Formats: sequence, structure tokens, C-alpha cells
Amino acid sequence: MKPFLFTLLSLLFSLPGVTAERIISIAPHTTELVYSLQAGEQLVAVSEFSDYPQAAKALPQVASYQGVNFEALMRLKPDLILAWQGGNKPQDIERLQSLGFEVFLSSPKRPEDIASELKALGKRLGKSDLAEQLADNYLQKLRALKTHYAQQPPVKVFYYLWPTPMMSIGPNAWASQMLSICNAQNIFADALSDYPEVAMEGVLARKPEQIVAAFTQPRAQLLAFWQPWKGVLAVSEQAIHSVNPDTLHRFSLRLPQGIDELCGKLHSPEP
Repeated sequence: MKPFLFTLLSLLFSLPGVTAERIISIAPHTTELVYSLQAGEQLVAVSEFSDYPQAAKALPQVASYQGVNFEALMRLKPDLILAWQGGNKPQDIERLQSLGFEVFLSSPKRPEDIASELKALGKRLGKSDLAEQLADNYLQKLRALKTHYAQQPPVKVFYYLWPTPMMSIGPNAWASQMLSICNAQNIFADALSDYPEVAMEGVLARKPEQIVAAFTQPRAQLLAFWQPWKGVLAVSEQAIHSVNPDTLHRFSLRLPQGIDELCGKLHSPEP
């Protein structure tokens, strides 16, 4: 009777809907969502760059940009794995599923999708009430930002992810949606790809009024980089900004904070 009972309990706790006791997150934003749901104590491992909140830094890392460390992951015997469809390698996700692991897939396309995913994850972790509250609060913040910045005058923006080679954003890139909330026009909204490599000549020809670097860099260094192109309004006016990519490009509840920072810099003088 005891072996039968043990088998029954094992099957029960492997079923979706039963609270996961050992969670592995292989994407930084799903790590954040787990902590937002106050389930951080159930995490047994995370991915590289899972650095928020601080407690996540102390956990073992079993995934990086190179892929999943399957040997390390399997030793930890998770009953739930959180993966990013579009960020983690498709073959890694398929292998995890073929090995019999339950995989929760995250794939937000719009800011509002973060609320939906939070609710779904909250339901899986037995945190539905908290997830509903957090999601509602998050959506209220998004609506407030859209309403506020819709009243601001439109501004032409060059937004770039890296200077060498210079990588910008196209019409369907995640950051293009953030600019839209700010009532800002992406000067490469007509690009043929979502993350085009652009030439400086092309940037100058489109005459941006504001320039945004989506990486952390001291303002003095940003201004020095653009100094040779004083003929551009954004440069002559020193309307050049750096924003935190973690708050803007991670699909977490910190997104409204990142959007507000971006919009505020675009519509207010840089201190």
C-alpha cells in the first residue's frame, strides 16, 4: 500500500494546478515575476542576469545566453520550469518538455500581456488573489502613463541599443511600443527589420529631436560621443539620454517605472 500511496502523491504533485515546490526560472523577467508573487523561496535556480531583486543573485545559475545547463538543472529536480519563448533557445525548451518537465512559457508581445502572464503564473503557484491585485495595479499605471503623455507634444526620437555597430529599433520592436506611450515617433519606424543596423548618415538625415541610448552610460560620455554631429538638433540641444534597459526591456512589473523614466526625459529638460 505504501508504494502505491507514494506513486499517487508523486503524480498528484506533478499535475498543473498543484503548487510548485521547486521552481527554476531560465529568464530574468520570469525570476522577477516569481518574486513579485512572493514565491521567491520556491526558486532553486535561475538564469544568468537574474539580478533583481537582490536575493536572486544568491541562487545557482543553470542557463545563460549559450543555453541551458541540463546536467545542473536535472540535479535540482524542479517540478516547474519558467522559460521565455523568444528568448530561450527553442531546442532547449523542446528538450525540457520531452524530458517530462512542466514548462511555463512566457512570451509577452505587448505591455498589457505582462498582466495576463502574471495572472496565469499566479494561478499555477496558488497566488491568484495576489496576482489579480498586482496585475490590476500594473494596468492602472500603464493607463495613467498613456493618458498623461498623450497630452504632450510629439517628438522625433532616435533610439539605439548599441553604438558599435549602431543597432536601432524597427516598427515592431518592444521599445517602439514604449516610445508610442510617450507620444514619441521612432525615426526608424519604417525599417524592414525590428532591430536594424543603421549608419550614422541615416540617423542624421532623419533629424532626430531626441536621442536615447538604451544602456547605462554616464551623460558626459554620451555627449562626447555625439559631439561631432552638432548639426543635428538633438545634439545641439544636448537632448541625449541614457535609460535603464532592465526596467524597459524586461517583461516585469517594473516596466511602468521604466516607461515613466523614458517619457520624462523626452518631455523634460535633462538636469
